[in-house]
Amino acid sequence: MSASELLRQDASAMAAAVRGNAVGAVALVQASLDRIEATDRRVNAFTAVLRERALRRAAQVDASLASANGPRTRELPLLGVPFAVKNLFDIAGLATLAGSKIEREHTPPRDDAALVRRLENAGAVLVGALNMDEYAYGFTTENSHVGPCHNPHDLTRIAGGSSGGSGAAVAAGQVPLTLGSDTNGSIRVPASLCGVFGLKPTFGRLPRTGSFPFVSSLDHLGPFARSARDLALAYDAMQGPEGRGPHDPGCAQRAAEPVGAALALGTQGLRIGVLGGYFRQHAQPEALTAVDAVAQALGASRTVELPMVEAGRAAAFLITNSEGAALHLPDLRRRAQDFEPLSRDRFLAGALLPAAWVARAQRVRRLYAEQAARVFEQYDVLLAAATPSAATPIGAEFFEINGHRLPVRPTMGLLTQPISCIGLPVCAVPVWGAHPDLPIGVQVIAAPWREDLVLRVAAALESAGLVHAPVAALA
Repeated sequence: MSASELLRQDASAMAAAVRGNAVGAVALVQASLDRIEATDRRVNAFTAVLRERALRRAAQVDASLASANGPRTRELPLLGVPFAVKNLFDIAGLATLAGSKIEREHTPPRDDAALVRRLENAGAVLVGALNMDEYAYGFTTENSHVGPCHNPHDLTRIAGGSSGGSGAAVAAGQVPLTLGSDTNGSIRVPASLCGVFGLKPTFGRLPRTGSFPFVSSLDHLGPFARSARDLALAYDAMQGPEGRGPHDPGCAQRAAEPVGAALALGTQGLRIGVLGGYFRQHAQPEALTAVDAVAQALGASRTVELPMVEAGRAAAFLITNSEGAALHLPDLRRRAQDFEPLSRDRFLAGALLPAAWVARAQRVRRLYAEQAARVFEQYDVLLAAATPSAATPIGAEFFEINGHRLPVRPTMGLLTQPISCIGLPVCAVPVWGAHPDLPIGVQVIAAPWREDLVLRVAAALESAGLVHAPVAALA
């Protein structure tokens, strides 16, 4: 199999090929760079391509394999695998944009973000930075500074956001693995609309050191991939508390709990419920069809109500609005014209929120988390649609859900925001066939620290053939 053919496989297959000397890391990374060059004018997933750095790093991998360190190098789980990151992750020598115009003027960081370093320590090779909504405030990646990111499965439609480039790059076959962030759904929404796998870990599980913040009390970082196995490989490589030096105060001082071996356990014995009420009332028929197909495959017939879910989403809105505004207040005062209009207006609104509202939102969030914990005494895993619909056309301002006309940009997170508000681990799995032409994702949700359960379910669905992440034809 040639390097370009191998690039259409998942990261696990690529690492195995490099490990077995079937292909060199340089050849594989060059294939990735060639694919980006051939396709990204249409997709617009990348904002920077690190050709020289990537080829230099790949050459080091090949040299290490040929040296006395070869046996040790072959143990690396992501050996030679090309990956890319949302442009809010620090990359040494490259300005951290966070999707903005303003950050271009700042001094580039000297070091890579913590998770970038951890993936490279696992053998992966960074090839670039990816498009996103400005300051991660959106669900469409229609970025006015660099242009919209296009959905590889239909280039007239959105890729989702705010990690749209991260989802699109995997769907387009440019790289098999990317990193994104998720505050209110920014991993799960692009995963759903682009037809790839996405993992939002438990809040505090992975360190955020070296990433540009949006809402520190809600921000999560996590991977996109072409298979559940790849998510597990990347997640295991990134786990663990930080040592000395700069660190993320929100990262739990919790030892790594690898999940890779658990994927083979399947779903036997798991108590699985389907979220009803709010989660069905705010979804179009194709989203409900996707959830029902997954539920049927898993033998999940019981509908579950999550108490206080609408209050939880309202709390997340207020917290997001106020914390985001506080972070950007100096720039809002000095150079509001350099923000995207939609981001600017919402940040300005957040700056005017009464403190009492925000304090109450935090109390609601705590009570909501306690109510959800009681639900997980009865269930191991819950299912819900990841987005209310499949991808909408680029430029569409509104869509309809159950007779209600709603704005696209905030509403694509209707079903994800209540889950990240309380930091639960979620795997978004891609379902095909519910919509005539496009994928739509389903959220597999578990109690805190149980990433093993959501990935077990994702792997079982993938083995059954119900969920998969094909490379887009890009016709």
